[in-house]
Amino acid sequence: PAPTVTPPPPMPIAPPADPDARRSAMPEPVAAPPAPGVTVLDSAARAALPFTADLPPGFELVAGRPGPDFRVYTIRRGDQSFVMIYAGPASQFPIYSGQMVEAGGRASVIAAEGGIRHALEHLFQRAEAPREIHVWTMSLDGADRAMAEQIAQGVDVR
Repeated sequence: PAPTVTPPPPMPIAPPADPDARRSAMPEPVAAPPAPGVTVLDSAARAALPFTADLPPGFELVAGRPGPDFRVYTIRRGDQSFVMIYAGPASQFPIYSGQMVEAGGRASVIAAEGGIRHALEHLFQRAEAPREIHVWTMSLDGADRAMAEQIAQGVDVR
């Protein structure tokens, strides 16, 4: 004769959990830590830099993770980057294409778009370290682009 198989008893169905009880058992959300190696510079830290930068209200200067002999900084408003600044021995200037102009102790790349000239980046060269300070604008549109150009024009070496 064939063996008889007895099915297991049905599993009891648990009543739905109380949603309020579930929420109270969940851990509280924690704010994300700042990105590693990123530091917002206060006025004392900015005063120690090899350059000056005019920051409009609502903007901050952030130091990113350093390299062996260089540092890259970002001028931003919230999470939106407007201008980048490299301070080190040898930048990758120029990164944009356009007309090269030398004025005010720096080389600048100017691009004409729709009959309007835009200063996209600037390079300062110094006798002491850091030998080069390279300033460039992010690719932005409209008022943000104009603000990035204004900020970049306001960067100068000490």
